[in-house]
Amino acid sequence: MKHTYHIHGMSCNGCRNHVEQTLSKVEGVTGVEVNLEKAEAVIEMEEHISIETFKKALENDGGGYSIHPEGHHHQPKKKEKKPVSNGNGTFYCPMQCEGDKTYDEPGDCPVCGMDLVEEQNTATNSKQQWTCPMHPEVLEDGPGSCPKCGMDLVPKEPEASAEEKTYKKLLKKFWIALAFTLPIFLIAMSDMIPNNPLNEVMAPKFWNWVQFALSLPVVFYATWMFFERAYKSIKTWNLNMFTLIGIGAGVAFIFSVLALLFPGFFPDQFKGETGAVHVYFEAATVILTLVLLGQLLEARAHSKTNNAVKELLKLAPNKTIKVVDGEEVEVSIDDIEKGDVLRVKPGEKIPVDGVITEGETSVDESMITGEPIPVEKAVDDTVSSGTINGNQTFLMKAEKVGSDTLLSQIINMVNEASRSRAPIQNLADKVSAYFVPTVVIISILTFAVWAIWGPQPTYVYALINAIAVLIIACPCALGLATPMSVMVGVGKGAQNGVLIKNAEALEKMADVDTLIIDKTGTITEGKPTFDHLEVFSGEYSEEELLQYLVSVNANSEHPLAQATVKYGKEKGVEILKTENFNAVTGMGVEGKIKDLEVQLGNIKLMEKAHVEISDDMKEKVKKAQEKGKTVSYLAIDGKCHGFVAIGDKIKETSAKAIKAIQDKGIKVIMLTGDNTTTAKAVASELHLDDFKAETLPEDKMKEVERLQNNGKVVAMAGDGINDAPALAKSDLGIAMGTGTDVAIESAMITLVKGDLHGIVKARNLSEAVMKNIKQNLFFALIYNTIGVPVAAGVLYPFFGILLSPMIAALAMSFSSVSVIANALRLRTKSID
Repeated sequence: MKHTYHIHGMSCNGCRNHVEQTLSKVEGVTGVEVNLEKAEAVIEMEEHISIETFKKALENDGGGYSIHPEGHHHQPKKKEKKPVSNGNGTFYCPMQCEGDKTYDEPGDCPVCGMDLVEEQNTATNSKQQWTCPMHPEVLEDGPGSCPKCGMDLVPKEPEASAEEKTYKKLLKKFWIALAFTLPIFLIAMSDMIPNNPLNEVMAPKFWNWVQFALSLPVVFYATWMFFERAYKSIKTWNLNMFTLIGIGAGVAFIFSVLALLFPGFFPDQFKGETGAVHVYFEAATVILTLVLLGQLLEARAHSKTNNAVKELLKLAPNKTIKVVDGEEVEVSIDDIEKGDVLRVKPGEKIPVDGVITEGETSVDESMITGEPIPVEKAVDDTVSSGTINGNQTFLMKAEKVGSDTLLSQIINMVNEASRSRAPIQNLADKVSAYFVPTVVIISILTFAVWAIWGPQPTYVYALINAIAVLIIACPCALGLATPMSVMVGVGKGAQNGVLIKNAEALEKMADVDTLIIDKTGTITEGKPTFDHLEVFSGEYSEEELLQYLVSVNANSEHPLAQATVKYGKEKGVEILKTENFNAVTGMGVEGKIKDLEVQLGNIKLMEKAHVEISDDMKEKVKKAQEKGKTVSYLAIDGKCHGFVAIGDKIKETSAKAIKAIQDKGIKVIMLTGDNTTTAKAVASELHLDDFKAETLPEDKMKEVERLQNNGKVVAMAGDGINDAPALAKSDLGIAMGTGTDVAIESAMITLVKGDLHGIVKARNLSEAVMKNIKQNLFFALIYNTIGVPVAAGVLYPFFGILLSPMIAALAMSFSSVSVIANALRLRTKSID
């Protein structure tokens, strides 16, 4: 029988898998299917099982999930959000255990136990507040004097980020751990000195008690979090690095405590010449202190992985000048509203996205586009938040503020991509899933083998080597290998104008072997200009045809239409009223002017309207097209009277970029709605591998599908609007855009500057990140592959080599640090 239940508390695929596994373990259940979107579970059972049984299973699991009968839409009591005292953002697990799930407060990941990382999630700085040096509780929005003591208020220092606080907390604990561990280590190592001088001060058993006392602050304060995480991992059966650390160090510590309290229970081989049992407080505390050192170095290194976002966050200024009724007023950036007129002075950062209404300047957009050359801006040109004004002042009208600005969208996209999982990470996850249980088994076998066949004292060797196996095998570095590289790579891309939507896109880009590109706005500048108007008959003058042309186009938003309208306005053409206007997708426009039917478009539109085109007309059109011009026929009352030629200059970077793409073994194909002659001229000039002209949006999608069926990995680059079907169908959609019109939501990769060189950057970045991930996986696995057998003692019979648990702890800690350090190398990698 099957029953459907509603599940509450799921927020990601990790939650779904967890609920599915928990319910599957209930006795009598034969099958479970959990749907995250519908928040429901279909449970198949041999005979009816009460819902209380399922509730209890989920409660014992500790994941915070609840189950209810079908039809019962439980509304859980809304918890009040506790103020986040550590930083100002949301928090996520750096190992992405639960996908893109985030938390409101800092703490440990419930799955792997790692410290949650703060997301840098705002592009606008908090309002600058002023406080009194003597009365810090006094907060004002501006400078002045303290109402309590009269002292001048000073700017309040920004609150430290969660990463900084975590680092400082770990640093404090590390110094405490080191202060108590060092004397323990010296006491233990003194046994190696002939005629140990410490034995003259006290007997060894009393020194053991000193070690025990010194170990208490280390175990129960400085590193107690490791045992808490280990307990949680075993309770939820999410076995991880802290499971092994907790078991290894815990066994050494508990063994030592029992040896102190009940020495008579231990065989003689555990005892020294004085009769005291060997204790391992130094092993436990040194292991824990070294792991803490690893966490400390990791926290410091990890803070650098999202430096790209932090640098982007610094781009938005705190204040700006707002023009109100002709007067200039300094306001906080948070107080800017859409439509406000702002003055931007030389050298200032542009506060929000908008359009210039007065003045002209040059703007440094390198922080967003990655291009170092300043861009000339004049009236009606758009400017973006965070870019830097040149040496002239101008007025601008705010159009997008707060989270709507391009800078905010970029930061949001980088954050989301950093939290996403690359497909290659599935390999690491599969290894990790079986790794910890396997290591525990190897550790037990190591103990057994040494206890049975090892040299005297056998149990001592067995214990030490079993602990060494547990410690050296910690899989932390394996889990960090992929997300660290992705995080740094995504940030690197953002600084160079390449916005990666998710980690999968970053991985796929390296596999692309076919690139489909649009013509207008991708290969060309996307700024069509009126070239000339050809008149076929004497029935209408050039001025009259231009009037019909401009009038019918005045109703269209197409760039080609706007180019003719702009030209007509410059010539002072009177725009006539157009009735029954219709834009025919992929063909042109039509309407009725002065009771005459007017069609303006390509040959397909002429055929649709049954307008005859003579061979002489076609020959004149062909000559214009061979020069790379886009041609539209103009028909009035069923007869073609001329054509308009529109030019669109090929971008200076297109030829060089296409060659660079082809040099990487990628086939470049152009699909355009333009005519065959014009398309051929462009394709020939740029040496494209292939092209197809006169393609409608559905034709582009079918071509993508055809290539995919032939085994090609296809990337499609377009403007993200007309090319939407092909972008969606392709293996990798690349949106070409500039300024605030960037189509961030329409593709997996967005190129802010909007030229083909961005694709070269994206490919180089993808190859660099994938290479870095593979290096990280090697670093992570090589420690374990070599370390576990050595720790188990395979080299002892041949070379007499054993691996101390303390050395194992050091190697384990630095495996994680080496992975992060390697990922950080991506920051210096050139992707041009």
